[in-house]
Amino acid sequence: MAELNNGLSEVELFCDGACSGNPGPGGYGTILRCRGVEKELSGAAPETTNNRMELTGAIAGLQQLTRPCRVTVTTDSQYLVKGMTEWLAGWQRNGWKNSKKEPVLNRDLWEQLVALTAQHQLRWQWVRGHDGHAENERCDQLAREAIIALRQQQAT
Repeated sequence: MAELNNGLSEVELFCDGACSGNPGPGGYGTILRCRGVEKELSGAAPETTNNRMELTGAIAGLQQLTRPCRVTVTTDSQYLVKGMTEWLAGWQRNGWKNSKKEPVLNRDLWEQLVALTAQHQLRWQWVRGHDGHAENERCDQLAREAIIALRQQQAT
């Protein structure tokens, strides 16, 4: 991890979610990069949504961090980026209700993200999906492979 003047380590977190049917079996893929070392994570759920998997990918990566860091989260999910940068404060202020006065979907995961991000300095970066971004493509592959592995496990 690159040490910065303030003593915080620099971490790159790339994440993506996928779903086969929405809802349906879903997976996530995450890459963490620190000091040139990469760690890949993936997982799956039998009945979920694409948005839940997008959030789960970010959560899985942040759960790996054992001390405060400067984290750049790169994702193709506008839902994740806008949720964390534009919508979250209003949701919390309005008792976890959205602009239509309805309960915020995936509140359990948003609350996990809030707790996990509290100790870090985060920057949220959106990239266009399936547009040749190497880490985003790899995360998508990890997510899809996790769905395949889940289906194979269920078949046995």
